[in-house]
Amino acid sequence: MLYAFGPERLVIGRFCSIAAGVRFVMPGANHMSSGPSAYPFTIFPGAWREATMEVFLAGRPGKGDTVVGNDVWFGRDVTVMPGVRIGDGAIIATGAVVTRDVEPYTVVGGNPAAVVRRRFGDTDVRRLLAAAWWDWPVEVITRHAATLMAGDVAEIERVAAEEAGSGAERAPEAGVDRARR
Repeated sequence: MLYAFGPERLVIGRFCSIAAGVRFVMPGANHMSSGPSAYPFTIFPGAWREATMEVFLAGRPGKGDTVVGNDVWFGRDVTVMPGVRIGDGAIIATGAVVTRDVEPYTVVGGNPAAVVRRRFGDTDVRRLLAAAWWDWPVEVITRHAATLMAGDVAEIERVAAEEAGSGAERAPEAGVDRARR
């Protein structure tokens, strides 16, 4: 995480695969450009930070938290810009620069990152999001790991329904507010 000044948070869901060199740029990286100088005085500890932090925080537009859903795969050397939301099941290609939100189960790549393809159609995405396998108890995930890796949407949906019927408790949230994704 780079430039973690200010109140914004980086929130990462469960079962994410984050390759080497992935960078999450926080809003503190933005230089003020409304005055005569764009020099980042605030990043230096001591008198400069103390003298400029208030004006820096007041003068920059807030982009909100950077939120990564569950089961997201980041290729090597990805850069995620401030305030981006990446949906569950997304894949971010090697070297991508993510400047905009990424929908669930979408593959993006490039600079700036653009949609390469959707992994599933809208109906199947809704079914997978409802199954929310990442919230299953670890024992259930362990029993069905092969299905999670190589099964189909109907199988995941069936397991979710069976486990819900068996009274298995879902795992508590990992700090990701589902309504915000």
